[in-house]
Amino acid sequence: MIGEDVKLFSGTATLELARSVAHHLGQSLSHSSVSQFPDGETCIQINESVRGADCYIIQSTCAPVNHNLMELLVLTDALRRASAWRVNAVIPYFGYARQDKKVQAREPITAKLVANLLETAGVDRVITIDLHAGQIQGFFDVPVDHLTALDILGQHLQTTGLEGTVVVSPDVGRATEARRLANFLHRPLAMLYKRRASPTETEVTHVIGNVAEMRPIIIDDMISTAGTVERGIEALIKLGAVPEITVVATHPVFTPPALERLSGNEISKIYVTDTIPFHGGHDRVTVLSVAPLLAKAIQNVHENASVSSLFTN
Repeated sequence: MIGEDVKLFSGTATLELARSVAHHLGQSLSHSSVSQFPDGETCIQINESVRGADCYIIQSTCAPVNHNLMELLVLTDALRRASAWRVNAVIPYFGYARQDKKVQAREPITAKLVANLLETAGVDRVITIDLHAGQIQGFFDVPVDHLTALDILGQHLQTTGLEGTVVVSPDVGRATEARRLANFLHRPLAMLYKRRASPTETEVTHVIGNVAEMRPIIIDDMISTAGTVERGIEALIKLGAVPEITVVATHPVFTPPALERLSGNEISKIYVTDTIPFHGGHDRVTVLSVAPLLAKAIQNVHENASVSSLFTN
């Protein structure tokens, strides 16, 4: 249970997750209406008093990304103008995070742009899960609570039988998270070294670590087109890995042809979370909920308790 001075709001992106978070906190979602004008502009109406309240907007910026981001910004502005004491953006999946630095000339840094937009709209705090790049926290001048779903995924993996498995990082950028999962599961670690041929295509050039006669567990922050997973599986099989591969990721972006690529016989199970809605269509995909994690984070933030204690494992 949490105090009546806490108000929970949701856009349309992750409404089921928001309701689940509210249930874990012993509350209902606060009353608001989210609609569109005939020309597509976002229309928001807050239907109860929020004066002096600690408000939390639960909204992933997943597809349609621009629309959901605009909903979040307009909700923030509405709450700020309604005299909310504090506006917290709970963004389970933080979109526009893949461009977090300039790789080539004349490229934008969209992660910083979105951080600026949220702060300009009036966000006082951000709560998010498994950012694509940890340094995005530094793009904000307001507090950022960067949660991880590794404990949720790891605890579930412990129930599946881990004999003969090896945790595999799909690239150098995921090595730290893969190491943490390997330590959590008490399993060996391997890493793929890849070269990106385009924004959506990669090529694995080296495999670091022993994978022969092992069952790989590939861990990533998101699965978008599943190109990285597909290339990684090909490299692992060539080196003698057992074609009984588990794929684990926090964010099921699943843009085409992801589900088709994940239908290969080499993949036995796919574990993701509900930071992005996934309504089935693939019998190997198991969705684990982050609602208890977000609910506890909201409670701790409101009560000025430790948030890091939620992922000390």
